[in-house]
Amino acid sequence: MSDLIEDEAFRDSIGTIDEEGKRKFVFPKKPKGKFYEYRKWVSYFLLLVLIANPFIKINGNQFMMFNVLERRFNIFSFPFWPQDFYLFVLSMIIGVVFVILFTVVFGRIFCGWICPQTIFLEMVFRRIEYWIDGDRGGQIRLQKQKWDAEKIRKRVLKWTIFFIISFLIANIFLAYVIGSDALYLMIEEGPIAQSSNFIALLIFTGVFYFIFVWFREQVCIIACPYGRLQGVLLDNKSINVAYDFVRGEKEVGRAKFNKQEDRAASGKGDCIDCKQCVHVCPTGIDIRNGTQLECINCTACIDECDSIMESVNLPKGLIRYASEDEIEKKAPFRFTARMKGYSAVLIILIGVLMGLLLLRNDVEVSVLRLPGQLFQHKGENISNVYTYKIINKTSEDFKDIHFEIVSHKGTITKVGNANFNVPKQKIAQGTLFIEISQYLLESDKTKLKIGVYKGTKLLGTTDTNFLGPRNFD
Repeated sequence: MSDLIEDEAFRDSIGTIDEEGKRKFVFPKKPKGKFYEYRKWVSYFLLLVLIANPFIKINGNQFMMFNVLERRFNIFSFPFWPQDFYLFVLSMIIGVVFVILFTVVFGRIFCGWICPQTIFLEMVFRRIEYWIDGDRGGQIRLQKQKWDAEKIRKRVLKWTIFFIISFLIANIFLAYVIGSDALYLMIEEGPIAQSSNFIALLIFTGVFYFIFVWFREQVCIIACPYGRLQGVLLDNKSINVAYDFVRGEKEVGRAKFNKQEDRAASGKGDCIDCKQCVHVCPTGIDIRNGTQLECINCTACIDECDSIMESVNLPKGLIRYASEDEIEKKAPFRFTARMKGYSAVLIILIGVLMGLLLLRNDVEVSVLRLPGQLFQHKGENISNVYTYKIINKTSEDFKDIHFEIVSHKGTITKVGNANFNVPKQKIAQGTLFIEISQYLLESDKTKLKIGVYKGTKLLGTTDTNFLGPRNFD
């Protein structure tokens, strides 16, 4: 039992904290290999999508926007207003269920291949770092080196480039939050005229600079809840980047490579304990210890191990995508009941969302009685005062808008011009009076249907209550 506890001691602390509890910086070896090339192409494509999304417009709607302050969201160019918040929440739930299903099947592959944090850190900032500071050995030497002219030059150059990139990322992030039009306006009018947005831009720049210069992989290990979520979702049938401990350890265990011996006859495992899988890991873990919170499934250790196996004439795949059951029991992958359950939930939620999107109106109309106001007699007519709100969710300006009573005979008098305009993606609101003959009222509370017209075209209807006297004699 004591040996087992000692073997699991690595789980007592994360790989980026030393024995004294201080930050231990990770200097990963520059990865290379088949999977790294695949990841580069995926990353470049996703970077292009991430950068282009807030600047693409379809039917006048920004492709992606998350304006939390005004509670306006665009997802795939579909605008979501505060009145559509339930649709936005449902779409976010679908995203969470999809990530859960993906994790149950493929582990934390999202973190290594798709997450913007990993893509920016590994494919942008670290590549610049390799170019300026050199590979793992050069970075370690530079870290220990005194502050001479060479170190100052490299640090200033690297930090300056990092700041510029952080500033550009902050601009893109701000375009997602306030909209690309507001970003263009800030650039056109300058930081003084748009001081609040400019301050937000500087804050975002500082956050990104802090993350990519100092905090780095700590985001994945400490800040991101997804790493802890995977501990609940993964099981022996989930496919992860895994070390084949059966083949790597065998009867005797791992040992240094000796080309003079017959390794198969010696009972030694195929792992030659070169520790290259540890040196190349961007979170500083040893994949041979099994599934760990810090592992982001980036596949750098797979490429490095395959390269080492090839150099010593041993089969590749000592570290590979595999489930624990596949390694230990040679069991092939199968779609489990839990995976089927998550898939069914995901399909149902997508179906519900599609149905709600098809039923969603482009115009939201509400006509409500003014609180605290009683009806008024105007000869034989009864008058009630109302407030109205019209939300134009489309990218088209609505002109010549007016109200009509659909369910009863009566008149609507709007305060101001009878016909008015509602600009695209804007709200029009005001006050109006409705008059109906008291002889047409069915009771002291009559339900009316009000239509909103653009010229002769009906845009939408809404129901409201009309108050009148209890007795009509």
